[in-house]
Amino acid sequence: MKVSPRRRARECAVQALYSWYISQNSIEQVELAFVTDQDMQGVDMPYFRKLLRGTVENVDVIDDILRPYLDRADNELDPIERTILRLAGYELKFELDVPYKVAINEAIEVAKVFGSDDSHKYVNGVLDKLAPALNRK
Repeated sequence: MKVSPRRRARECAVQALYSWYISQNSIEQVELAFVTDQDMQGVDMPYFRKLLRGTVENVDVIDDILRPYLDRADNELDPIERTILRLAGYELKFELDVPYKVAINEAIEVAKVFGSDDSHKYVNGVLDKLAPALNRK
């Protein structure tokens, strides 16, 4: 099955954001290392950069809008789930041209690739509650 350039952008953004979160390096360093070391063929690069930069620039706002819908403390969240939720939170809050169902579905699909067995269910549950709060339903 062929993966869309935007899906690839989201997958790569999750990986780069995870690296940023774990390493605590600057997003510029992470982005440079990521695009140098990874196969970026088939990736919507402008969207990848927009997701990466937008999520980092708005991480505090995103964390604040996600927090009421989490069933555990921020520091207890799995880092991959946190990263996927942040990316999807960015899309839901700031990328209004992306339909909310697409943003949620893409996050679920990315969680199936990178998360644990039930990550996609958790991501779906959180985002399904967040979307109406952002007037996206």
